[in-house]
Amino acid sequence: MSAKQPIPKQIAPITIEEYLNGERLADSKHELVAGQVFAMADASKNHQRISTNLNRHLANHLENSPCEPFASDMKVKADCNFFYPDIVVACEDDVNEYFISTPLVIIEVLSKSTRRRDKSTKLISYLNIPSLQEYVMIEQDWVEIEVLRRKDHWRSSHYFLGDKVTFESIDLTMPVVAVYDRVNNEDINSFLQQDASEN
Repeated sequence: MSAKQPIPKQIAPITIEEYLNGERLADSKHELVAGQVFAMADASKNHQRISTNLNRHLANHLENSPCEPFASDMKVKADCNFFYPDIVVACEDDVNEYFISTPLVIIEVLSKSTRRRDKSTKLISYLNIPSLQEYVMIEQDWVEIEVLRRKDHWRSSHYFLGDKVTFESIDLTMPVVAVYDRVNNEDINSFLQQDASEN
């Protein structure tokens, strides 16, 4: 998810403490970027399907592990900014109850309204988190998964239907088609039709 317009009438930057206190009382989620608060945009069904598919696979894979996945209600601290990634994997050394400061993997599901921020503002902020090993961006309107890995100097690797994508930092490999289970877009529909005709 990404952000809409700043909350009206906000002029002076707010402090991290003010943001965190306000967020615990707020009816909706907001991100903090350079001292400014931004309201979160709504998610589509396809967005939720992708997030749910991944969260389920990650949770099963990481069972009995010191690491665990958190869905979009958990904040990530990136320097002085706070974001709500669609999924974040963190380990037991991250002890704050309301945000994660040492993520291992961050996953964002992209849309027309969020793609620019996820590939610019968020990308720059996330890659500067020392603990982060993989940043994953997943398109919802077509099938494409982009993975940036620290060990590859953040070089992009792309995965499509018929491929398997690996989250190396947690040793999980899964078919791209499993990420898009129940998703309704032209790529996945054509793939499933072709697969059905061949079988």
